[in-house]
Amino acid sequence: MNEVWELRREVMYPAETISCVQLPDDDRGVHLGLYDSNMLVSVISFFIVNEELQFRKFATKSVAQRKGYGSALLDRVFEIARNEGCRSVWCNARRNVSTFYRKWGMSETGNHWVKQGIEFVVMKKIMSMEIIPAIDIIEGKCVRLTEGDYSQKKIYNEHPLEVAKQFEDAGLGRLHLVDLDGARTGAVKNWKVLETIAGKTSLIIDFGGGIKTEKDAGIILNSGAAYATVGSIAVKDEPEFVHWLAHFGPEKFLLGADVKEEKIAVGGWLETTDIQVYDFIQKYIDHGIQQIFCTDVSKDGKLEGPATELYKKIIGTFPKLHFIASGGVSEMKDVETLQKIGCTGVIIGKAIYENRISLAQLQKFKDEHS
Repeated sequence: MNEVWELRREVMYPAETISCVQLPDDDRGVHLGLYDSNMLVSVISFFIVNEELQFRKFATKSVAQRKGYGSALLDRVFEIARNEGCRSVWCNARRNVSTFYRKWGMSETGNHWVKQGIEFVVMKKIMSMEIIPAIDIIEGKCVRLTEGDYSQKKIYNEHPLEVAKQFEDAGLGRLHLVDLDGARTGAVKNWKVLETIAGKTSLIIDFGGGIKTEKDAGIILNSGAAYATVGSIAVKDEPEFVHWLAHFGPEKFLLGADVKEEKIAVGGWLETTDIQVYDFIQKYIDHGIQQIFCTDVSKDGKLEGPATELYKKIIGTFPKLHFIASGGVSEMKDVETLQKIGCTGVIIGKAIYENRISLAQLQKFKDEHS
């Protein structure tokens, strides 16, 4: 511990004695560190109490800052939090570095305070996974396809608003609304359904399918969608999509990565490209995209379980990404597994409509993990 204490003191309170950075519960914590040329350059300590992980005394030598050491340690802490089933991760942070923690989805919580002339704030991230029910629309009706095949269509309800209200009544806060007519024709068709649901529920809606122009994106966002869901345009016309990101802001888009054998599929899943999903995701993270959902087309609508191994690889590659799983969920065990591997959201469609998963089960899961 002496080495840990000395690094804490050097970085955090160089004018104080080492006792200033010794914690009374240090012997009950876990202490992680990284070395460079046999020199300890970054440390972090964490404590898990009542399913909450608190990390403390996070310090990196000045000569080692901006080299990824601290980020690597924090990535590891969040991985441990997921593996241990923690409901939240938090820390008392110096307010002038709060932007750093926001990269991991942490937010300021509560009031600020000052200690030894330094302003602090609690930064916290709730680790619960968002449950996002899906409504797919063809000719204004609620349907589901199997493997993206329009010939394998089943109508579940002729009034999507009724379905949306059922989700809202179950305490679910989001909705994934897909215009399958738009996806097939390349032009938004069912935006009136969006307008109706947005006007008559409080659901946070992402809407996709057929968004091909900046005007389309504007119509969707002005019709009540919190996010415009895009996929094909990001593959086929990167400059145009990047222009949209600059115009509307990347936070207004949910990027869909539809995949067949780890390669991107477009056009309502009717066409497979040679683009690796990892290259695709990295490209748009670099452009500011904050959340992505991934659908393994071979799993979608078949109720055979989600593409867990693929999702593990993506989350491991992009640990800071707000990653949403989609396709294949058939039972609550799948939902629990996706949360455990680190998904921050899951889109569920057919399993709800085929009564494999009840809204009561989803509401219970949400209540237990919020």
